[in-house]
Amino acid sequence: MKRFAVVIGTAVLGLTALTACGDDAPAGGTSTTQSTAGQSAEAKLATAKSDKFGDIVVDGAGKTLYVFDKDTANPSKSNCDGECEAKWPVLKAGSAAPQVEGIDASLVGTVTRTDGSKQVTLAGLPLYYFANDAKAGDVNGQAVGGIWWVVGPDGKKITAEKAPGTGETSSYSY
Repeated sequence: MKRFAVVIGTAVLGLTALTACGDDAPAGGTSTTQSTAGQSAEAKLATAKSDKFGDIVVDGAGKTLYVFDKDTANPSKSNCDGECEAKWPVLKAGSAAPQVEGIDASLVGTVTRTDGSKQVTLAGLPLYYFANDAKAGDVNGQAVGGIWWVVGPDGKKITAEKAPGTGETSSYSY
């Protein structure tokens, strides 16, 4: 009976340790959540209205997606690995073509990363999350370092805020 209790206790501790490893906390200690859409069989891209930026691209759970100035679109290439990828998790491509809603499907593709995994692209540019965006609608990654940008449904980075109440854009300061 004691042996059975030890085995069960060990299993519970092991599962607890594995569950704890699933928390992607950045160096600052704040827990982050990455959309499971990027890790499921199918990635999903959609559009959402941002008060600051107009129509932006999000994943299936409404989490904001970003593009990186150091990446290339033609040919598609991601230049964010290691520490960069820890702060800017990639939108991983699933086993099927990404689902799209409000985005021209011909603009959506994938790129093979240096580790062999597939990342979703829009107009050739790889798509990322920002680790400090905790919930749908957050745009905390906008203009970080002057090289990270929310992206519009046309695949172009958005570098300017909408002027309040006009729908027009104004200069974005970062």
